[in-house]
Amino acid sequence: MPRFMSLIRIDEQNLPSENPGPEFDKRMGALFEEITKAGVMLETAGLTPTAQGTRVTWSGGKLSCTDGPFTETKEVVGGYAILQAKDKAEALEWTKRFLQIHPANWTVTSEVRQIDEATGL
Repeated sequence: MPRFMSLIRIDEQNLPSENPGPEFDKRMGALFEEITKAGVMLETAGLTPTAQGTRVTWSGGKLSCTDGPFTETKEVVGGYAILQAKDKAEALEWTKRFLQIHPANWTVTSEVRQIDEATGL
């Protein structure tokens, strides 16, 4: 079965200040339990803020490193999930369910892409 990477994108500069509460955690936990039992969720995690990251660039034959935060970047990857689904439609359905658990006043985007198993990279 194909694997898919779901990149969870957020705007670090405009994160909601309020805690979504225990009901959010309960709904998210139930979804994670369901998706794991279905054999779809292979791995997931949130990422630390860009202030704790370093960007490494190869350009003009030279490496450069830039410590975060990356304020020029509005949208950043805040987390990821690796899903194993029968097809892209199934991966998208699980991703939509994940996004719909979030409070209505939040803006969370997910980019879903199939992992290219043929390249071996």
